[in-house]
Amino acid sequence: MTPSLGRRVLAELIGTAALVAIVVGSGIQATELTHDVALQLLANSLATVFGLGVLIAALGPVSGAHFNPAVTLAVWWTGRRDRGGMDLRAVGAYVPAQIAGGIIGAVLANAMFAEPLVRLSTHDRSAGHLWLGEVVATTGLVILVLALGRTAQQRLGPVLVASYIGAAYWFTSSTSFANPAVTIARTFSDTFAGIAPASVPPFVVAQLVGAGVGVALVVALFGRSAPTPEAAPASTGEPGLATAGR
Repeated sequence: MTPSLGRRVLAELIGTAALVAIVVGSGIQATELTHDVALQLLANSLATVFGLGVLIAALGPVSGAHFNPAVTLAVWWTGRRDRGGMDLRAVGAYVPAQIAGGIIGAVLANAMFAEPLVRLSTHDRSAGHLWLGEVVATTGLVILVLALGRTAQQRLGPVLVASYIGAAYWFTSSTSFANPAVTIARTFSDTFAGIAPASVPPFVVAQLVGAGVGVALVVALFGRSAPTPEAAPASTGEPGLATAGR
């Protein structure tokens, strides 16, 4: 049976909170253990890969494991013509839950490492090449998520999506935030993974542009039709893996 909207929204809140706690917490831990920036990024990326894969596997059957407004919007847009696709009511519930969950996760990570519960980040990330990195990272994520649904390979989602995010940490200039909710949440921690509030709006715009490019490329490659309800959970219209970005 399709889980109720309340359960799906709760899964999105919990999943996004856990994802941000993993990203921020592992960043704090890494900086406490080494001063080598490359090792810090390696530790941060490995923790995110492993944690993200587990979260997708655990919560994907409930909500689709989006944990990401850009992915939620892409899933809704591509499935709006299809019976069983995600509706606007669900989108309107998912996105606030993702943002709230992300903020909870950042505060939780701060608490676990005896940091101030809320301290706005001073880590400036304002540069054109970083915005381009976010467009590229989000485009790739959306293509992967939607393509897995169209090729009936949803079972590979936990491994493939987590692997993509791990790779994007290293091949994009921005270290692949690729997620508006996570980007907003990371302003609440002035640590390794933080981002200054003033840097957020261009990042989010770049992520939404990347989501749009990803949707356009998926349509060009696979056509407009989303999977039938039998091929994907009716709760989302897409595979139970549609996550995250960090």
